[in-house]
Amino acid sequence: MNTNTNAPAKENSKLGSLVAAFKPYYAPFFVAIILLLVSVIFTILTPGSIRTLTNEISPVGREAVDGKFVVDLKSVGAIGLRIAIFVAIAFIGSAISGIVLNTTIQKFSMLLRRQISQKINKLPLNYFDTTQTGDILSVITNDVDTLSTSLQNSVGMLVQSGVMLVGVMIAMFLACWQMALAVLCSLPVMLIIIAVTFKVALPLFNKNQETLADVNATVEENYSGQLIIKAFNAESRKIEEFRAKNTLLGSILYKSQGIGGLIEPAMTFVSYLTYAAVLIVAGVLFSKGSIPDMGVITGFLVYVALFQDPLAQIGQASSTIQLGLAACNRVFTFLEEEELPDESNKPRLLDHNNIRGEVEFRDVCFGYDPAKLTLTNFSCKIQPGMKVAIIGPTGAGKTTLVNLLMRFYEVTSGDILIDGVSIKDMSPQELREIFGMILQETWVINGTFRENVVYNLKDVDENRLNEILEETNLSHYVSTLPQGLDTVIQKESALSAGQKQLVTIARTMTENAPMMILDEATSNVDTRTEILIQKAMDQLMSGRTSFSIAHRLSTIKNADLIIVMKDGNIVETGNHDSLMATGGLYSEIYNSQFN
Repeated sequence: MNTNTNAPAKENSKLGSLVAAFKPYYAPFFVAIILLLVSVIFTILTPGSIRTLTNEISPVGREAVDGKFVVDLKSVGAIGLRIAIFVAIAFIGSAISGIVLNTTIQKFSMLLRRQISQKINKLPLNYFDTTQTGDILSVITNDVDTLSTSLQNSVGMLVQSGVMLVGVMIAMFLACWQMALAVLCSLPVMLIIIAVTFKVALPLFNKNQETLADVNATVEENYSGQLIIKAFNAESRKIEEFRAKNTLLGSILYKSQGIGGLIEPAMTFVSYLTYAAVLIVAGVLFSKGSIPDMGVITGFLVYVALFQDPLAQIGQASSTIQLGLAACNRVFTFLEEEELPDESNKPRLLDHNNIRGEVEFRDVCFGYDPAKLTLTNFSCKIQPGMKVAIIGPTGAGKTTLVNLLMRFYEVTSGDILIDGVSIKDMSPQELREIFGMILQETWVINGTFRENVVYNLKDVDENRLNEILEETNLSHYVSTLPQGLDTVIQKESALSAGQKQLVTIARTMTENAPMMILDEATSNVDTRTEILIQKAMDQLMSGRTSFSIAHRLSTIKNADLIIVMKDGNIVETGNHDSLMATGGLYSEIYNSQFN
């Protein structure tokens, strides 16, 4: 997956995608922002009341009565109550805003995960061929979580900080423009610190997310390959590989977090200098009588704190913001990957109850890389009801041929027709309903045994299901399960590789599709079971056009047509007897197995 996030243009485009994707949640988002603005306004109003309260209780500039300084407690109480109300409104507005904003962002995260889940089903197979599983899982889990956390911690804070900075700056100039200028001088320094840190640290945070995905991919690979790792005593090697990648991740994270962590002490240092500058200016102005009372200085110091806090918050949140930018880029890069075209509206072109099963390949050319063709000018016509076997050396193009027939990949040129209809004109859904597939690669879902066999089918006859279990030699195993067909099995349960393949075969037999594709369908079962299954499949394929890919030639001797492939081309065609009499590649392969 393309995860290059270093280019600024790329980042901007993904931020635009983020804003567009957030559109369904604009209403609650703006409600949260309005509440946040209310909170900020009352926070800014509070120092004015503090100034009044300071003047009310300060003896400076006030005349004593009978040698004593008298404080108007009623007035002080009223001012104190006003301050308490302002603070309470600010707190309530901020709290409700936080709840609304966090809820909205969590719903948005759920939307992103739903979109990613839907996206996976729309991506072409070549995407999965070129992308590590762990990388995709990292997008779904780590990157969405990181983006969600970043939005929660930064969106409200950035809005609040921006409004606070503007509001406080206006209030400071209204209170004392000379001291406001002293504070304003520190702003460029703080912004430069933030900008430089972002520029240096952002590429590291991008690299951090990419490396984290690589670590996740390694973990997934090590987990799924435990049998091979143990069989070859490769534990030490895999531990070293993981340690190297994990060390690289730690190094990048250390650098990025270290640079991001420099912001807070730098901002604190500038803040102290700002306080010092304000106090110096305030002292000069007060000594000259330019400041009428102490309340101005007290209230202004509160303004300075309110001015410094947003900048400090931005600095502290810079690491989260930069991680969020990197995660945003990865999430929306994935969501914007090229999809398969939507062909769901295509009309059905064949009557599935009356499919004859004629298949024709017309000058088919294909290459995973268009510059390097795997199949070249492949032409062949299969008559209805024929049992077709496809054999050849590894890499000859056998499985590629089946993938093209099912439109898992599109032909580079040429055409494939079923009953005279081009598969390009058929929707993938219609085409894949025509074929039942038994693959060498087994797949078992976490669910009951029944769910694994019937899978996506409804109203499967119980008697027929029991017949299929008997034909696939699974009935005895099912009878040993605690709840029979309703026993929950898992992908990594006690099912052997052969039993998983039997489940796959039973699933396809249950589907009862009008045409069949078998890719090394019995490679993981013993010879006796293979004979039993072969008889069941022979019965199933009777009258149906079927394609069998096999390395064990004993399973295809009774095929009506054997296609021998080499280097993407058909080199021989015929039945077993005619090909043996020819003495070509088929004869050579057959004799190598049985002589």
